Amino acid sequence: MSYAIIAVGGKQYRVQEGERLLVDRLPTDEGKTFNPRVLLVGGNGSTDLEPTSTVTARVVGHVLGEKIRIGKYKKRTGYRLHNGYRSRLTQIEIETIGAGGRKTAAKKETPKAEAPKTEAPKAEAPKKVETAAAEAPARTAHPPKGYEDMTVAEIAEHVPGWRRPNIEAALEYEREHANRKGAIAALESALAEKESH
Repeated sequence: MSYAIIAVGGKQYRVQEGERLLVDRLPTDEGKTFNPRVLLVGGNGSTDLEPTSTVTARVVGHVLGEKIRIGKYKKRTGYRLHNGYRSRLTQIEIETIGAGGRKTAAKKETPKAEAPKTEAPKAEAPKKVETAAAEAPARTAHPPKGYEDMTVAEIAEHVPGWRRPNIEAALEYEREHANRKGAIAALESALAEKESH
């Protein structure tokens, strides 16, 4: 049974697939899906402290929490104050943990589609291999996960642990989108440090 620890709204939750939970109000509309930040993935006796897998959650609805009654009283003065509060919450459902579920489903579907193709002439088989080989090196580096939401201080703190392609991709993203001087300086100094080693 796999589980994940995610961060939503500054709080951490331990979740499993199919689980529903109440979190602080999210700006996402009902029925839409989102990917919360994954802190840890575990299950079957192993834990991954630097997960690359994602968790997909769907917003079921926006609700109000239980009413909390607040009463203030001062004796012998006649001072009484009654108040109430209902927190605004969002109910979410965890749909998938990790990309493993999607890959296995995709692998099961592909043999059915490829079965008729095996009857085709053998000359087509090398072309498929060549196209697969041509597509494989086309992988591009992306900034680290959650980079768009990071502050300049967080970037400066975490950048020494990133790989060079990630730093270059983050620098390119920064120049195209945010153009934050502090972040660009931190990324350029980390890149220069990687080149000197």
